[in-house]
Amino acid sequence: MSMAPPSQAHRFLQAGMSLLVFSSLDGFAIPHLASPRIALSVHTLSAFQAVLLLVQGSFWMQLKLSPGQSSTAFWCALYSTFAILGAYLVAAFWGVGNETIQLMGELPHGLARGTVLQETFIKILAYSSAPTGLTWFVLVIWGLRNQPAS
Repeated sequence: MSMAPPSQAHRFLQAGMSLLVFSSLDGFAIPHLASPRIALSVHTLSAFQAVLLLVQGSFWMQLKLSPGQSSTAFWCALYSTFAILGAYLVAAFWGVGNETIQLMGELPHGLARGTVLQETFIKILAYSSAPTGLTWFVLVIWGLRNQPAS
């Protein structure tokens, strides 16, 4: 039996649908941003994240997690989702971030090297999504343990 509050599952569904709307609107902005190639990455990343959060919300209540684990996984999920998306979005607006998102700088309309402050900001935002995302994934895997056979 799940100890997760039902409101968390609902919030995942809301966040997922909001990201679908964002992805749809972002498509119109792609040619107008400093790096259209990274803006396209923002578009596809936000659509992927929307599906991920919608799926997460659909089975959230079936996880075997304590209230503390549930809360940790919930907030790590949201933070990691929006931190990496934010890093790509900032890079697309500024047209910089080549230190962190190196591959895209090699493509046409990719990224240039920004100021130290810009590069550091993008790097901190992007890299901070990794430990929180991994924490989320591990807790979800843990929550899927010992489910009764149907």
